Amino acid sequence: MGQALRNLTNKNSIVRTFIHGGPIMWPLLFVAVAAVIVSLERTLFIFTENRRRNEKQVEEIFTLVERGDRNGAIRVAETSTDYVARVLGFALAHAELSIAQAISKASAQEIKRFTRGLPILDTIITAAPLLGLLGTVTGMMNTFSMMGGDELGAPAAITGGIAEGLIATAFGLLIAITCLFPNNYLNAKVETVQHEVDDAGRRL
Repeated sequence: MGQALRNLTNKNSIVRTFIHGGPIMWPLLFVAVAAVIVSLERTLFIFTENRRRNEKQVEEIFTLVERGDRNGAIRVAETSTDYVARVLGFALAHAELSIAQAISKASAQEIKRFTRGLPILDTIITAAPLLGLLGTVTGMMNTFSMMGGDELGAPAAITGGIAEGLIATAFGLLIAITCLFPNNYLNAKVETVQHEVDDAGRRL
């Protein structure tokens, strides 16, 4: 019973802190939710693509190419869910392009799939602290406005305005710092994919 009451108190404290942070907390909440959605969706996408990797099929494509069976290699690539195999299949199927051009074009298409949504995370990392600072500015503006209207309420106004600004700034920084971890992880995975595709292209 005591633990439940403490949990309820904590929840109420979070709500009170959020409300006390001022109107800017709502845009910050929106970007926080967006960051969670993008991070989870991109992580799930990376996990799914890694599970679809089939290095045996990639090796089979290289073996068929070495034997001169270009059409056979294309058929294997077309049935594969491996992104490296798809790039190789595209390069082999577009004989009108040079291997380098075809690999570059197919690689760009795959990398575009892997980087989808990452600009949103980049924007959130930049925008969240700025929104927090905006909350600081508006909080201080409210403070000075209240001080001008009623000098007796000045101490309370100063405390409330500073608290509002600090809460918004802290929340914005927390969002940005938290987003750095999935953003760096996902960008590292994109670099890995790029290296794998480039290595396969050079081998082809």
